[in-house]
Amino acid sequence: MANDGDHYRLAFDKANTWSQKYNLVWDKLLGLELFPDELAQKELAHYQTRQAKYGLPLDSRSSYTKLDWIVWSASLSQNEDVFRAFLEPLQNWLNESQSRVPLTDWYDTESGLQSGFQARAVVGGLFIKLLYDSKIWEKWKSR
Repeated sequence: MANDGDHYRLAFDKANTWSQKYNLVWDKLLGLELFPDELAQKELAHYQTRQAKYGLPLDSRSSYTKLDWIVWSASLSQNEDVFRAFLEPLQNWLNESQSRVPLTDWYDTESGLQSGFQARAVVGGLFIKLLYDSKIWEKWKSR
């Protein structure tokens, strides 16, 4: 990964770029420990400076995002307040968006408008945090 000071780059040769490292969630959930936890915490701190009105953009190239991947990224936090800070703009988006379609997972973080996709199974990824809490997982897995 290309260290760019307070975060890691989107691409090795592109300074001042960034992206959500949402797939780090699997390193943590599966206990692979391929990446140090400090990497995720550094990224999360940077993401907090990049939050838009309706959530965290997917990367530095555009203001659109993926709903499920924001939650995956937020799930990397060891701090519940930080996790909730990533979810608050999503709640605002759900309440304020002018796009009235079955839940979209691809939308613009500034306007709140749907970019594409709707009613897709990927929204199940919103529940990824349940995998971190064994008590909650045990409660719901058998239902």
